[in-house]
Order: sequence, then structure tokens, then C-alpha cells
Amino acid sequence: MNSFWLIATGFGDSGFLLPAAFGVAIWLAIDRGTRPAAVHWVLLFGACGLVVMLSKLAFMGWGIGSARFDFTGFSGHTALATSVWPVVFWLVALRCAPFVRVSAAAFGWVWAVFIGASRLALEVHSTAEVAAGAALGTLASTSFLRLQWHRHLKVRTPRWLALGLVLPLLFFIVGRPAPTQYAMERLAVWMAGIERPFTRSDLLQAREPARAPN
Repeated sequence: MNSFWLIATGFGDSGFLLPAAFGVAIWLAIDRGTRPAAVHWVLLFGACGLVVMLSKLAFMGWGIGSARFDFTGFSGHTALATSVWPVVFWLVALRCAPFVRVSAAAFGWVWAVFIGASRLALEVHSTAEVAAGAALGTLASTSFLRLQWHRHLKVRTPRWLALGLVLPLLFFIVGRPAPTQYAMERLAVWMAGIERPFTRSDLLQAREPARAPN
């Protein structure tokens, strides 16, 4: 059963979704008429990723979290999934009727929530972390779709072009979790001047890592 959840959670890994988000930005940026949409996407997706990163650094470096809610930072997989997948499915159905586009985006959110559930099944995140990640990612994707809904986007560039830019990265990365967690742990340790990053056990047991020697 774990292998099933591992496959599902892989579709929320930054190694998979960062190239996908990059492909969306490139596809929208190629045509002059949709470049404003590309800017909106980069800003909203970038803000979502930044909030996730800052929340993780704050906890791993300084122990900023909540023992009461078992919260150590936003679930990155859930936040990325709920921000990227609804937009991807909506763009795939861009030339279809409004009902089809809404249904496609809704399916993207359902799929993203399922990815969030995989984080719970694998006991990687708490309910509060997954819920917070889902709220953050949904805010980003909903904001993007609301901005574009009445603009009648017409992208002349074929989808295969963006796909061609991203697929080589996906084939190289899928199945290999991105080393973002390790990189943030090292960064947090360096920034906070401690010997090791804060962990969930530290939070729940009110412990603090030792300071790094000068």
C-alpha cells in the first residue's frame, strides 16, 4: 500500500511540479497576448513557493511552529499540487466550453487533494500542515484563474512546444525526490547557527538543538 501512496505523492514533488510550472510560464509567455497571464502565473506561483520555503526555514532554523496543532510549516507537496494541477487542467481545456474548463480545474483540485492525502498516509505531515498547504495552493491557483477567466485567453503556440521543453526534465527527475528538503535544512542550520535543524520531535518535546561552535 505504501508503494501506491509513494507513486501518488511523487506527483506533488517539487522535482515534478517545478518543471511543470516552468512549462506553463513558458507556454503563456511565448505569445504576446498571453504574456500578462504568464506574469500573473509566475508571481502567484512564486509567492506560494516563497511562503512554503519561509515557513520551513522558520521552523528548521528557529523552531517556529505550533506543538498544539503539530504544525512545522506548510506541506510543500500539497501547496504545489493545489497551485499547479488545477491550472494545468484548466489550460488543457482552454478551448472548451466554460463548464468543461470549470470541471477540468475542479478535477485538478480533487487530484491535488488526493496528493495531500498521500502525505498523511505516509505520515510525513500532520493534518494541519496539509490543510494549510491546500489553502495556500488553492489561493494561488484560484487567484490566477479568476484573473484570467474573463480575458478569453487565446494561446496560438501549440501545447507540445511547452511540453517539449519540460519533458526532458520530467524524465530525468520523476521517481527521484528533489533534494529541496535537504538543501533547506542545510540553509536553515547555517542561518540559525545551530548544529542540526529543528525536528517535529523537538517541537513536541520542547527541545532545542545545540548551538554550532564558533
